[in-house]
Amino acid sequence: MTETAALRTAPLRARAEIDLAALRANVRTLRALAPGAALMAVVKSDAYGHGAVRCARAAVQAGAAWLGTATPEEALVLRAAGLDDVRIMCWLWTPGGPWREAIEADLDVSVSGMWALREVTEAARQAGAPARVQLKADTGLGRGGCQPGDDWAELVGEALRAEADGLIRITGLWSHFACADEPGHPSIAAQLSRFREMVAYAEAQGARPEVRHIANSPATLTLPDSHFDLVRTGIATYGISPSPELGSPADFGLKPVMTLSASLALVKHVPGGHGVSYGHHYLTPGETTLGLVPLGYADGIPRHASGAGPVLVGGKWRTVAGRIAMDQFVVDLGGDEPEAGAEAVLFGPGDRGEPTAEDWAQAAGTIAYEIVTRIGTRVPRVYVNATTDATPDETGMRPRT
Repeated sequence: MTETAALRTAPLRARAEIDLAALRANVRTLRALAPGAALMAVVKSDAYGHGAVRCARAAVQAGAAWLGTATPEEALVLRAAGLDDVRIMCWLWTPGGPWREAIEADLDVSVSGMWALREVTEAARQAGAPARVQLKADTGLGRGGCQPGDDWAELVGEALRAEADGLIRITGLWSHFACADEPGHPSIAAQLSRFREMVAYAEAQGARPEVRHIANSPATLTLPDSHFDLVRTGIATYGISPSPELGSPADFGLKPVMTLSASLALVKHVPGGHGVSYGHHYLTPGETTLGLVPLGYADGIPRHASGAGPVLVGGKWRTVAGRIAMDQFVVDLGGDEPEAGAEAVLFGPGDRGEPTAEDWAQAAGTIAYEIVTRIGTRVPRVYVNATTDATPDETGMRPRT
């Protein structure tokens, strides 16, 4: 039982149940796939909607040596929550960001260009302590990262001078794949080759990084040559395949962590030809029963899944009838008469016959990442299996140096 166990039986409108045992098992599975590398559990965007602090703790218990966030604010929240004995990296910076706070919290910060290097070195002077800096290379994704050639040479040279002055420590060299979730895409080999070249250049100039890393979830699952010193697992940590083309979660020994459900708010009989929800895009084909599910796009249910989203009610798959509204949607129960309060499961692991996040992604024309990440704050997270099942050597704790 956990401190949130009471919520499991409370008459909630809706809940997102987060299975921390599944998350820990996923981390151990992913570690086994990259035995020569440390693992970074990416907990950005509130752990893809699962709850950053609780999921970060569970990941560390299962052996994650690093945590990753997009923004420095996300990383600082983890430190404030007491996650002190684990490396934390944050990579999405804008000018004027909280560099000094990051240095004082012993975070690893990503630098992609000269403006960021100038700001972090100035913050290090003010803090009186060196910043832990990871230089990001743009090997072909075209987002963050420093371009190869003269730009990379300038950044590496200035970073090494700042290191010699005691202002920074170059702790990592890293990049990110564009198409690792598309098996055989030619950009994969091209990026990997360019990453090796850019790392080799930096090291030839004198850089001695603690970690070199480029592997995201799909690369961790399918590209062992990309594992280097560290793999960064985001969506796979939460038991979701990065792409159906790569395989299902079960194909990789992973289990989805989130189950989203709601209590039916109303069940009623209606005649044939009855319009349902805004615009009457659904008319009942005959006399039937309708169930009202008290979740809507304000809770993160994608409106694009109107008329297509699957829901398990009474052991049967139902489909969203008509448009998904801000706070609610309707399913046609086909004459079945569950009571108000009966469970409607939108998605989960699928082991009870319920839909999965991937099923909702297909219904909405999106990816499963978006389905779980967008579940809003009106939906309480209920954590189950919080007691660690890790062995003593799987605590994942590493001293900060």
